[in-house]
Amino acid sequence: MFHSKSQQIRFIYICRMYEIKQITSVQNPLVKKICSLQEKSRERKKTGLFVLEGIRELKLALKAKYTIETIFFQSDFVSETQLTSFFDGTETLPQFAGVSKGVYQKIAYRESTEGIIAIVNATSHTLTNLKLSTKKPLILVAEAPEKPGNIGALLRTADAAKLDAVIIANPRTDLYNPNIIRSSVGCLFTNQLATGTTDEVLQFLKKNEIQVYCAALSASVSYVTVDFTGPSAIVVGTESTGLSDTWLKNSNQNVLIPMQGEIDSMNVSVSAAILIFEGKRQRSFQ
Repeated sequence: MFHSKSQQIRFIYICRMYEIKQITSVQNPLVKKICSLQEKSRERKKTGLFVLEGIRELKLALKAKYTIETIFFQSDFVSETQLTSFFDGTETLPQFAGVSKGVYQKIAYRESTEGIIAIVNATSHTLTNLKLSTKKPLILVAEAPEKPGNIGALLRTADAAKLDAVIIANPRTDLYNPNIIRSSVGCLFTNQLATGTTDEVLQFLKKNEIQVYCAALSASVSYVTVDFTGPSAIVVGTESTGLSDTWLKNSNQNVLIPMQGEIDSMNVSVSAAILIFEGKRQRSFQ
C-alpha cells in the first residue's frame, strides 16, 4: 500500500526507468560482485566501492551525501513504499534489484537483517579534505588500530561526543571493512574522518596549532589534571604496543587513567571514551 499518490507515481517512475530486475540465482554477476566487495579489501580499493547493509546505515550514508550505486532488497523485509521513501528529494537514483530469499541469505552479512543491501561509492578521507569548523576542535587520533570492532567502537564514541574529527594514523584496516560498518552502527558516515601517516597527522595538528595529548604510561599525569578546553587531540594507540615513539616525542603531555585493580590498561575504545568525555565535561563549563 502506498501512503500517497506521489509515492506511487515515483515508484512507477523508478520501475519504468530502471526496470527493476529480480535476481534469483547466487551465480548472478551482481551477487558475485557483492561477495567480492564484502570479502576482499583489494577489490574495494580497486573499484572504489563498498557494501553496506541495513536501513539505518543506508539513511546515514545518504545523509552524508554518499552516492548509492545499487540497492538490493528482499520484499519480505522491506516494502516498495519504504524503498521509495529513502530517495525522496534525491536527484540521482541508484539501480534497484529485488532478490530472492536464497540470494539474500547468500549476500546478507549480518545475522539480523532488514532486507536492504547496497553497493556504495567510497569517499576520500585525506587530511586535506578535513574541515575544522571551530578554533578549538576536540579530535580523536587512533594510531594503527587493527581490530574492526575497536575502530567501530571508537567511531560510535566519537559520534556520541560529537567530536570535530576522527583521524586514523597509519591505518592497518580498510575503513570500509563490513565489520567496521557493522560495529560502528553507521557512525562511519556520521563522523568527519581522515587518514594519514603519523608524520602527516602530526604536521596537520601542528599546522592547526592543536595540542597533542597522548594516552601513555611514561611521563604522564592523570587525565583529570589536563586542560582539554583548548584545541586538543587525544591520541590513543593499540592495546598490545601502545603509541609509537614518534607520537611520544611530539606529545605536549602524556596522560593516563589511574588503575585501581590488578591490570594496568583497558580496552582502547573504553580508554578513549573516558578521555573524550572528560574533554567534553570540561568544555561544558565554557
